Amino acid sequence: MEKEKAIEMAKLAIHALEDKKAEDIRIIDISQVSVIADYFIIASGSNRNQIQTLCDNLQETLGRAGYPEKHTEGYQTANWVLQDFGDVIVHIFDRENRQLYDLERIWRDGRQMEIGDLEA
Repeated sequence: MEKEKAIEMAKLAIHALEDKKAEDIRIIDISQVSVIADYFIIASGSNRNQIQTLCDNLQETLGRAGYPEKHTEGYQTANWVLQDFGDVIVHIFDRENRQLYDLERIWRDGRQMEIGDLEA
């Protein structure tokens, strides 16, 4: 049951990000390598306003579905925003900081997924 909830949260998060034109959305299943969450979702925005809009839409979409945000970091500066929804943690970067921190490389032990993998 918990895994289905995490998958539903991840799908909602991706759709919320796509709605506001997030770039280069990636999903990493970290459930086998960490206890902090089941999925990391990583996306980019082109500027501070778009990144904050992505965050706002994500918070509203998941909140309406009954998945309230537990914690947010970095919203004011909006160069790297972390939004913790429990089983799903979303990282929204500007392009420069995404390259700098390279979470995809750091979490390479997790399973890189395609959006379609969540539908299966």
